Amino acid sequence: MTMTTNQCLVQPYLFFEGRCEEAIEFYRLALGAEVGILMRFKDSPEPPQPGCVPPGSENKVMHARLQIGGTTIMVSDGRCTGQPAFQGFALSFTVPTESAADQAFAALAEGGQVQMPLAKTFFSPRFGMVADRFGVFWMVYVGPSAAAAV
Repeated sequence: MTMTTNQCLVQPYLFFEGRCEEAIEFYRLALGAEVGILMRFKDSPEPPQPGCVPPGSENKVMHARLQIGGTTIMVSDGRCTGQPAFQGFALSFTVPTESAADQAFAALAEGGQVQMPLAKTFFSPRFGMVADRFGVFWMVYVGPSAAAAV
């Protein structure tokens, strides 16, 4: 059986290794993220497999779903190692205006590290890259409809 692409959905799933609740609050304030579902390890209908979650992690986030604009991002504390590692990808955050780009970029950069400051490019009136305080890489970008006016 062959699947067609309209039957598939790819969604990012980020593991914050013990800092998920902090990340959820940060994205709620910085990007207007809305929490759709939040389940803690203690609320799981089945106990975690032995060795998967350290003792004392019952109140950590097992699974949560965030809605940021039209995108769903799933998040978790994962194995609660305390050492999140986000490498080899970036989340692209497309906004409609330069002022929205300025605001989002500044919020994501708070406590993070700017990789490329927001600037005009050949493809957008505002584009920049930042690693937020959790190490998640973001590309903030004014979308094509606004860029066409450049």
